[in-house]
Amino acid sequence: MILVHKATQLPALIGETLTDFRGDTSILMSMQEPHNPSSTGRVYVRRVGLRDQASYFPSVFYLEWAGRTDR
Repeated sequence: MILVHKATQLPALIGETLTDFRGDTSILMSMQEPHNPSSTGRVYVRRVGLRDQASYFPSVFYLEWAGRTDR
């Protein structure tokens, strides 16, 4: 399973700058795959200009998991 951008299906890479649905930018720090069929997994990001790390659903950044076999 791999985390990809919905629009292009290109892989999301650690260290990549992402833009959320509000237009705010963050840096992708890590990701967690879904742990069951109803889970979306999580992405962990650091907001540009801030030190704190936060977790979000992948869809906040227009990301999705490709190659899921549990659904």
